[in-house]
Amino acid sequence: MQKNTFINVVAATLGLVTIMASVAAGQGEPGTRRGPATVPPLMFKEAWKTHLEGEPTEARARDIYRRVTQAGVTNPQLELKMYGEHAEAVQVVAHEGRPDLWNGLSQAPVAVLLRDKSNFADLTGLARLRAIVRTGSLHVLYPAVKLADGTLIAGSRGITTDDNFISTEVAFNGMRWYRVDQKTVTTNTLVANPDLSRVDEVGFVDLMPGGGHGTPGGWINISTVELYAKPVPR
Repeated sequence: MQKNTFINVVAATLGLVTIMASVAAGQGEPGTRRGPATVPPLMFKEAWKTHLEGEPTEARARDIYRRVTQAGVTNPQLELKMYGEHAEAVQVVAHEGRPDLWNGLSQAPVAVLLRDKSNFADLTGLARLRAIVRTGSLHVLYPAVKLADGTLIAGSRGITTDDNFISTEVAFNGMRWYRVDQKTVTTNTLVANPDLSRVDEVGFVDLMPGGGHGTPGGWINISTVELYAKPVPR
């Protein structure tokens, strides 16, 4: 065999091996061909519940007795976490036949998050947070997460609905993130490349105080919440 012919045969053989290796890497074992990436399965859902018995009729007392507590959480796997100097003023009320959380009487910004008792949430890739929400006046809802190291951060993709309940979806990838003071619920610095593979809590933040009853005042409502993410055991 001539030298040039031998080199061509070797080159062709190596090229074929490379192609086969690439195909194998993309497909794995026979019958396990990978398809396009998809949103992870539902990790948890929370629909809230009114938890009051013998509710007083006097307006001021009614506002106090409507305040949301852990008793307003329907999913026994979840813990309610709220941040802000007046977070205790958040109420569980009902609109359009669904319970929701309302912050109209909070005199300071509020963050409302949920924590899975057994798992961190992996929010990388195509993880999604879906919720039915409403915002009034100039209020804006932002996605918020608490990282495994205890840092509370808010994402840059704001949600406004102009006083309509709307089903919305949050994609976590590609957002800018800002550190949130857990007492004042104000942002103070940019957080570059936070680790979203082990998130402790997931929810929303309103960076404005509530404006009281009535449409002109301004507030937010958070109804049914669903998290589509990979659970990571604690």
